[in-house]
Amino acid sequence: MPIFKKDPLQIIAFQSYGTDSHFYARGRALEDESIDLEAKSTWQLIVNSWKRFGTDEIKNVGLNLKLANNKVLKATTDHKGYFRIEANLEDLKALTNEEGWLFFELSYNDVNIKRNIQNQNRFPGELLIPSSKAQFGVASDIDDTILHTGVVSLLKWRLIYNSLFKSAKSRIPLEGSVDFFHKLHRGASGENANPIFYVSHSPWNLYRYLELFLKQNDFPKGPILLRSVSEALKKKQQGEKPQKQKEILNLLKTYPDLPFILIGDSGEHDPDIYMEIADEFPNRILAIYLRSVKHKKKMLRVKSIVDSYKTIPILLVKNSQQAIEHARQNGFIA
Repeated sequence: MPIFKKDPLQIIAFQSYGTDSHFYARGRALEDESIDLEAKSTWQLIVNSWKRFGTDEIKNVGLNLKLANNKVLKATTDHKGYFRIEANLEDLKALTNEEGWLFFELSYNDVNIKRNIQNQNRFPGELLIPSSKAQFGVASDIDDTILHTGVVSLLKWRLIYNSLFKSAKSRIPLEGSVDFFHKLHRGASGENANPIFYVSHSPWNLYRYLELFLKQNDFPKGPILLRSVSEALKKKQQGEKPQKQKEILNLLKTYPDLPFILIGDSGEHDPDIYMEIADEFPNRILAIYLRSVKHKKKMLRVKSIVDSYKTIPILLVKNSQQAIEHARQNGFIA
């Protein structure tokens, strides 16, 4: 009998997006470390953080993905346990609910894997296919845009502290951001169901943490698009785009008939990334909203480039109400 009991297996499906004819899903196969999302004690929060980043991935293993119409797609995890499934299919919208979410089920395809019997080798997943009523899409940053993280603090100490020592349920969204996002989701008609995509440079290890934060604070449900730790640490080749920029460009490519509103903050690279995207797709970006951060030097730089930018409307806002008023004046919301 082994001294240490092995953890059960799990498959985490990251909320993704697709179209009526294109299926696109991502996720990761890991040992289930039983992270307590309800934890409040400092010690348990530290343990949770250790578990998030000290993952035991299930690498090079085959997976099955089953749709509601019994269609089965296959994938194999990579050396970090990540998987990606893409397929050109027909009439996927027929499988979605009224908000456009398509549900599927993942499983390990190796019958010899015995460590997941407790949950019967069935793991849920979902992706969004935007409604035909959608007026536009929204691509929003998370850090210091809707969630105060302290990303501009000295040596990012506040970002580290908040991520390690605060639970998702104790984090408070920036004032007015939930109301603003619901107004954008409902759109000018009140029933547009405009898709919201949460795009961040945070690692996938924080996926469930951020998912709980968004759900706990009643943000509109939407795909959460992050990056791997290896992508964050990798030295970029000359001319290579940041991961956040790649994700937004892929959204524009996936939905060629859907304009977008971009939301971020003035603390890091959002202004530069968003303006470069707007220069490349001036007819696809309706507006850019940048939340001001408390950093004098960064604000002076951003204000100087925003003031001289004429391609599309770009607004530096101190609070969500300013963004709501602008969006209403421009017919984006009711």
